[in-house]
Amino acid sequence: MIQVYRFEDIPLGRECFLIDEIYLEEYEKALIESCNGEEYRAVGYISYIVAKRIFTNSVELSWYPNSIDRYHEVPIVLPAEKFVTCVGSYDGGEKPHIFVKHQWLESLFLRQYSVFGLIDAIGVKDSIRNGTLSRDQLILLRGEIDKLSKLYPNVSFLSFGDSLLLKSNWHVGYFRRGVKCTYKPEIFIKLVKELQSIYKRTLGLNLYAIFTQGSNEYYEDPLLHFSETKNHVCINSLGIPFADCLSIDEAVRNAIKNNIHNPSELYMDAQFFNSLNFQGIFDKKAMAQNTYNAKMRTERGTYYCQNCQELLDRLKID
Repeated sequence: MIQVYRFEDIPLGRECFLIDEIYLEEYEKALIESCNGEEYRAVGYISYIVAKRIFTNSVELSWYPNSIDRYHEVPIVLPAEKFVTCVGSYDGGEKPHIFVKHQWLESLFLRQYSVFGLIDAIGVKDSIRNGTLSRDQLILLRGEIDKLSKLYPNVSFLSFGDSLLLKSNWHVGYFRRGVKCTYKPEIFIKLVKELQSIYKRTLGLNLYAIFTQGSNEYYEDPLLHFSETKNHVCINSLGIPFADCLSIDEAVRNAIKNNIHNPSELYMDAQFFNSLNFQGIFDKKAMAQNTYNAKMRTERGTYYCQNCQELLDRLKID
């Protein structure tokens, strides 16, 4: 009645549980008792996951750290060396439990994750050709972003004249270490609304925004790194998340050109969009959407299109 899976046989596309190796012996005992007809008893603390693809030295997982007040999916990678065993009981109604090394699981909960954003003004080329975009306007824009950044100290702002990169770190929360969940992606939608006003007031241009979220390899570092001479700035992130923003940007341009959907103010990777704290129920499938080439995922990514105020009206914002 009990199935034990090797690493290369971890069930794909099925809901599984991620659990600490310290509970392995206790779980084995409880599972055998349950299969022998005794009352089932829960063991340890679990996280919901779905295995997507198995490689030689790792497995790609979708991890769901929060499914209570938001549907939060985070792509992670489990190295083969951190895998202990996978046990389940189809006949006993027990989903596969993937036991992993204690330190790796602790780091999964304690490390920081990030939200990544790309802001771009619309119609810059025409403004340059028409001579309506000046240095004074760009300096005014820079000054206004300086003021706005003071209101969002947990967000990094990297501007390139008319374009802006955003990044913010957050924790999933880990009650065993007293770490609280700090994930509040809704503030980025509010931030876009304020940036819309600034870009319109300073450059006379509208803007659009693209957002993704996920793991970040610089998980013990601050938002930004500055060299001693201040002429090297590291955003403390691999380029992959921002490459996804650019990949969405390319897909959006092609979709608009081919009449797949109309232009919008917001384009959000589905994992970011689904993780927002919505009030009420609405049909997400009815919203404009399209696929794009996600750099580190097996399947193609999906993005949703939405106007800023319409989305704000649907959100719970602290």
